[in-house]
Amino acid sequence: MTTKIPRTRQFAQVDVFTDTPYYGNALAVVLDGTGLSDAEMQRFAAWTNLAETTFLLPPTPEGAAAGADYRVRIFTTAYEMPFAGHPTLGSCHAWLQAGGAPKNNDTIVQECQVGLVRIRRSGQQLAFAAPALQRSAPSAEVVARLASALGIAVEQVLAAQALNNGPRHFGLLLDDPDTVLAITPDLAALRAWCQDTGNSGVGFAARYATDSGSALIKRSNREARAFGAAHAPDTDAIDLEVRFFANDVQVSEDPITGSFNASLAQWLIADGHMPARYTAAQGRCIGREGRVAIERDAQGQVWGGGNTVNCISGIVSL
Repeated sequence: MTTKIPRTRQFAQVDVFTDTPYYGNALAVVLDGTGLSDAEMQRFAAWTNLAETTFLLPPTPEGAAAGADYRVRIFTTAYEMPFAGHPTLGSCHAWLQAGGAPKNNDTIVQECQVGLVRIRRSGQQLAFAAPALQRSAPSAEVVARLASALGIAVEQVLAAQALNNGPRHFGLLLDDPDTVLAITPDLAALRAWCQDTGNSGVGFAARYATDSGSALIKRSNREARAFGAAHAPDTDAIDLEVRFFANDVQVSEDPITGSFNASLAQWLIADGHMPARYTAAQGRCIGREGRVAIERDAQGQVWGGGNTVNCISGIVSL
């Protein structure tokens, strides 16, 4: 039996959707995944115990011909994902920090399992072009089952959609941000529903009331009791409060979910629930301060963006 000799590879751990380390969503990035098998990638991703771990590779010949700057493979602790938002931005940030030079200075093109994803940069922020969305309205029975799992009344659900932009998510628009922040879901019931339907998770959101065209972040009594002094000032302009629970025994509540925020934005903007530009907050019930900047441009493309910061850099033996 031949024993493979590990080699050292550049490694980074970054925090996405924040400008302050340890308040966003962590991502492990292996900057050169060349020569690693699927099993080796999956085992390392399980070992990191993070929501996602990515491996950067040269683009495929087809991807390179179409303009891809690099290719990424995205793994949870249990399986490979075709696309995910915070791994997209975090991988791009790490690639640029490591000296990656895009063909187009303002737009980076990432190849992944859903195809080519454009990433634009503006100052310190990166934003990804949301992949095409498939969505459908659920039955009343589905909404009732999920409302029960969340511990809320069906009447508190203003709208709901099945969302698919690579990962399959389910989204609910609720009546009030305090409802969103107060929910303690039945995780077993949520996971059972996800496993029955093949969904990667369930997310829910509510819009803040606006004042003179802008919404100000409001902190619930529940948060004040749980976390004391908030990290972010109460004057942060926040329009939407978001939470997401993943169908993963290693991760229950996701700190900040880029792919869900993107599909949520595509739905809410298209149906008139949100304006073409807004900022979402996510992760506050687990001590994070994620911020996702959403914009639908003049061509109708939705972009999901935010800051990324470095936390760890070094080498890993794989």
